[in-house]
Amino acid sequence: MSDIKLSILDTGFFKLDGGAMFGVVPKSMWKKLNPPDNNNMCTWAMRCLLIESGDRKIVVDTGLGDKQDEKFRSHFYPHGDATLLGSLKNHGLNLEDITDVFQTHLHFDHCGGAVMKNEKGDLVPTFPNATYWSNKDHYESAINPNPREKASFLKENIVPLFDHQVLKFIPVEPGYEFIPGVKVDFMYGHTDVMMTLEIEANESIYYYAADLLPSSFHIGIPYVMSYDLHPLKTMEEKTALLEKAVDKHMKLIFEHDPRTAVGCVKRNDRGRIVLDEIGEILL
Repeated sequence: MSDIKLSILDTGFFKLDGGAMFGVVPKSMWKKLNPPDNNNMCTWAMRCLLIESGDRKIVVDTGLGDKQDEKFRSHFYPHGDATLLGSLKNHGLNLEDITDVFQTHLHFDHCGGAVMKNEKGDLVPTFPNATYWSNKDHYESAINPNPREKASFLKENIVPLFDHQVLKFIPVEPGYEFIPGVKVDFMYGHTDVMMTLEIEANESIYYYAADLLPSSFHIGIPYVMSYDLHPLKTMEEKTALLEKAVDKHMKLIFEHDPRTAVGCVKRNDRGRIVLDEIGEILL
């Protein structure tokens, strides 16, 4: 296994419509998993990741950030005490220490913290010494969004990275190795060319699935978000991931699960893949 250290970076919680998060699954079923409030909104985490390897300190996804105005924030009810900077400081790090920022995709709840406002009110990269990573195909879809995703791709989260010349693109090659011990998979169900990570660390294999498997509640194959561009493709990709997770006894990192940060899956007596052991931190 590679000499990699993993740490969870909590950046707080937000709310999204329960029906949108569970798609065609009836509310009578999903409300038992993540009970909604009176407005049908469910609480979700924004759980980022820190990968440390040699002199590389890599932040994976950056949460919602805090630069949006109150009207925008009122739609998503961000709450909780955790912040990206606060979580980094808990690990003895500052913004200047981060060498790389890996964006699984550029939806606002995954990349909002990549850009901040400085003292002058200008939009600048949050991590002044970091290289930011996306892939060209996904970047093009984010800059020129389709009508369905237009509200999720906010130019203020993306364009400043390009303007400040800190954004680089990963080649879209199956099994691409970002650094030794960290491989990239490319997914096409949730959004065009989303990136997920398979990580070897601590004598285990971890998988940061981003919005392919946003929570442990989404392990069931029909549990697919209405936000997904290609739901049938998501089901196909999720099935392949879960089968691999069982075979390799992977530890799945759930970016949006409000309670479970990391968990494994197994086949039950009926042959279905279900959540097995869980842990707030199994890193």
